[in-house]
Amino acid sequence: MESLKVKDYMVHHAVTFSKDMSLTAALDKVMSSQHMGGPVIDERKQVNGFLSEQDLLDKLVKVSYYCQDTHIVGDCMSSEVLTVTPEMSVIELADMMKVGKPKVYPVVNVDGKFLGIITRTEVLKAIGVNLKDCFQHPV
Repeated sequence: MESLKVKDYMVHHAVTFSKDMSLTAALDKVMSSQHMGGPVIDERKQVNGFLSEQDLLDKLVKVSYYCQDTHIVGDCMSSEVLTVTPEMSVIELADMMKVGKPKVYPVVNVDGKFLGIITRTEVLKAIGVNLKDCFQHPV
């Protein structure tokens, strides 16, 4: 299983945001996506942060109460983001995803350029493929 790599299971077309995007526009993107948030990237495709449903919920409750969308993604995103590389082992990533860790990791190349994301769902798919292979080909 160590040969399974992030690049083989990552999602290439993930929802992304910019720092200056309004929160209502970000909400629209999240609601039309199958993911619970995504990376905040700049014009050079560098990851500057991460915006989750939880981040949106916190600010949008206040926005909806006052009917004023004065906040932008940069106001509520998490600026400390754990990223992974395409060559990382799925097993290593699974260990990182244990209790208290993010459910979604941006995948970046050696220059820090955003390539996609990998979620717990994709990691579980990779493990499932390996398990099927184990049971179809007994040792």
